[in-house]
Amino acid sequence: MRLVMASANPHKVIEIAQLLDGIEIVARPSMLGEVVEDGATLYENARLKALAVCEFAKLAAVADDTGLEVDALDGAPGVRSARYSGDEATDPENIARLLEALSSIEMAGERTARFRTVALVRFCDGRELRADGVVEGTIAFAPSGSGGFGYDPVFIPVDGDGRTFAEMSDVEKNSISHRGRAFAELARLLS
Repeated sequence: MRLVMASANPHKVIEIAQLLDGIEIVARPSMLGEVVEDGATLYENARLKALAVCEFAKLAAVADDTGLEVDALDGAPGVRSARYSGDEATDPENIARLLEALSSIEMAGERTARFRTVALVRFCDGRELRADGVVEGTIAFAPSGSGGFGYDPVFIPVDGDGRTFAEMSDVEKNSISHRGRAFAELARLLS
């Protein structure tokens, strides 16, 4: 099986290719412009990306969208996670804004959050496969670790050993992460 990657995020591309081991992954067409992610849900954004790439490349496309939902922020940043500090926000800017928004919450047990991923394959005949993955955790008081991307330096998964995702190896992170869970299920559906 051959899938075109909808993501242009190089970190995600590497992670997804590792998670879909055994499936040939083709790079996102460089001539395809940016896909506007204006959906109200993670599913809608994943679908927008997969549909655009599938139509452009004339091949089945794999896409995902992920959001960080912080309970103390009523689920924010959620679907706007990548753009929490603005449309061109960097990971450190988004983390800084998140930590500032949580600065008055001094008890770790009140900084609960979850990562949620929707993974989707869109086929040229219009069929779709969807898988979801969720991991519960808390938000650290300061970034820690040099691995991963996005909010990984401040997310401490409940299923882990107290380290942030950014402090884990790729194998450790993928075994318990939201994206790992979603793509494991997607791989199962594809087989």
